[in-house]
Amino acid sequence: MNNTTEKSRMKKSAVIIRVLKYLLEYKKLLLLAAFLTVVSNFLALVAPELSGMAIDAIAGKGKVDFDTVYFYAGLMIVFYALSALLSYILAIVMINLSRKVVYRMRKQVFNHLSDLPVGYFDKNQTGDIISRLSYDIDTVNASLSNDLMQICAGVITVIGSLIMMLKNAPILTLIFAVTVPALVFFTKYRVKKVKPLFKARSAELDRLNGYAEEMLSGQKTIRAYGKEEQMIARFDAHNNKAIEAYYKADYHGSVVGPSVNFINNLSLSLISMFGAILFLSGKVTIGKLSSFILYSRKFSGPINETANIISEIQSATSAAERIFRLLDEKTEDLSSEGKCEIGEFCSDISVEHVNFGYTPEIQVLKDITVRIPASGTVALVGPTGSGKTTIINLLMRFYDPDSGVILIDGKNTRNAPLTNVRSKFTMVLQDTWLFGGTIAENISYGCEREVSREEIENVAKIVGMHNYIISLPEGYDTVIDENGVNISKGQKQLLANARALLLNNPILILDEATSNVDSGTEKHLQDSMKKIMEGKTCFIVAHRLSTVRSADIILVMQNGVIIESGSHDELMQMENGFYRSLYNSQFEVT
Repeated sequence: MNNTTEKSRMKKSAVIIRVLKYLLEYKKLLLLAAFLTVVSNFLALVAPELSGMAIDAIAGKGKVDFDTVYFYAGLMIVFYALSALLSYILAIVMINLSRKVVYRMRKQVFNHLSDLPVGYFDKNQTGDIISRLSYDIDTVNASLSNDLMQICAGVITVIGSLIMMLKNAPILTLIFAVTVPALVFFTKYRVKKVKPLFKARSAELDRLNGYAEEMLSGQKTIRAYGKEEQMIARFDAHNNKAIEAYYKADYHGSVVGPSVNFINNLSLSLISMFGAILFLSGKVTIGKLSSFILYSRKFSGPINETANIISEIQSATSAAERIFRLLDEKTEDLSSEGKCEIGEFCSDISVEHVNFGYTPEIQVLKDITVRIPASGTVALVGPTGSGKTTIINLLMRFYDPDSGVILIDGKNTRNAPLTNVRSKFTMVLQDTWLFGGTIAENISYGCEREVSREEIENVAKIVGMHNYIISLPEGYDTVIDENGVNISKGQKQLLANARALLLNNPILILDEATSNVDSGTEKHLQDSMKKIMEGKTCFIVAHRLSTVRSADIILVMQNGVIIESGSHDELMQMENGFYRSLYNSQFEVT
C-alpha cells in the first residue's frame, strides 16, 4: 500500500456522507424505500398492541369475548402479512438501488483510474488496485443492500417501540434508562477497538492480492528457475498474515453481539419482574404488560442486529474509505484552457538542465542538457538504470522534471495540455500490449479517424506480418485474447509496431521495439522502418547496439548523466570511449 493511502484516515462520518451522496443520485428509489420502510415497520408495530387488546378481551371479563379476540387476531394476521409483503418489496428496491450505486461507483473508479498519472501505477500493486475495484466495491454493495436496510428499519422500530412502551407502562420504561446507556457505551468502546483491526485486515488482503497477481503473471520465470517452493512459502506467509488479521477482526467484532444480547436479556428479566409487581398491584393490565414485553423485544431487536452486523459495517466503512481515497488521488490535467499548445511540429526538441528522481532521495537524471534536431534520429544507449527510459517518460509527460525544462518547437511542454503533447508522439514499448479483439482492431487502436482495411494491410506488409495474418482462418478478423497468448512474442511486437506505423505523428519513440524479434525479422523491420521514419524525429532506446548504428546522434548515458554523444563513427573513434568499449564487447571486436 502506498504511503499516500496511509498518511491520514478519513473520518467515519465523512465516509458515510459520501456514500449517502451516491444514494441521493437515485432519489425516486430512495423515497420509495423510505416509504416502504416506514409503512412496513408501522404495520409491524401495531400488531403487539392488538395482541394486548386480544389478551385483555380474554382476561378482563368473566366471560371471554371471542368476537373481539377473533377481530384483533385477524387484524394482527393482516398487519403482519402486509408488513412482510412490503418488506419483500423493500428488499427488491434496495437491491436495485445498491446495484445502481455500485455500478456508478465502479464506473467512476475505473474512469478515474484511466485519468491517474503513470506514477500512481508505478507505486501501487496491480492486485491492490483490482481489490479496490472488485472486493471493496462488492463489500459496499452488500452493506447497502442488507445492512443499510436493517439499520433504517431498526431506527423506526426503536422509536416506535419506545413510544408504545411509554403509552402502555411508562414506569417500566425507566429500566431502559439503565440498560440503553450501558449498550451505547459498550458498543462505542468496542467499535473503537475493532475499527483499526478491520483496516489492518483490508491492508493484508491487498498485500495478498498484490503478491498473488505478481506471482501468477510470472509463472514462466518461476518455473524456469525452479522457485515454486519459495513462491508457495512466501504466499503462505502472506496468507497467514491475512488469516491472522481476519481472525483478530472477526474475533473482537464477534464479542459485541453476545454482550449486547446479554444486556438486552437482562432488561427483559427486569421487565418481567417489575411488570409482575405492577400487575399484582393493579397498575397495569395483563394485556398491556404483554404488549410492553413484545415492544421491549422489538426495541432491543434492532440493537442486537446492529451489534451483530457491526463487523460487516466496519468492513464496509473501511472498504468505502479505500475507494474514496483512490478517487481522491490527483488526476492528470489532460487539457487545460489558457495554456499554450504545440502546433505542427517542425523545429527541434531541447532538454535544458533537467533533473528528475522518482523519489526525492534518489536522482535518476542529473542536469541533462541536449538539443535534438527535427527529423533526426536519436539513440539512447547505456547500462540498465542509466536513465534512458526516464527521458522518454519526461518527453511524453508521464512525469514532469523536478527542475529544468523540455521544449518542443520552443514551447515548454509543461505549459501545454497533456493531450496536445502526447498527440505529437507515437510510442512502441518493449512490453507490448494487445487487447481482446480482432487483429485489425488491434492494429488500428489509437487512430481517432476511420482506418481502411487497405491502410491496415499496408502497415502489416511493412512490418512483415501480412503473409502470416492472411494465412489465419479469419485473416485480419481473427480474434486474439487480451494477452495475445495465441501468437508469439515476436508477432505481438510486430503488431505493436504496425499499430505505431499507422499513426502519423511527428515524433516516433521505439523503446526496445525490436527486443522480441529474431535477427532476420529485426533486419527486415529496420529496413522497412527507414521509410516510415523519414521526416519524423525518432528516439530509439536500445541495448542491442546493432539497432542504433544509423542514428544521427547517439547519447550514451551512465548513472543519469550523458557521458558521450555523437554519431556511431564519431564515438567509435574515441580512445577508451564507453560506447566503443560497449560496442566491441557486444560484437567481440578486438
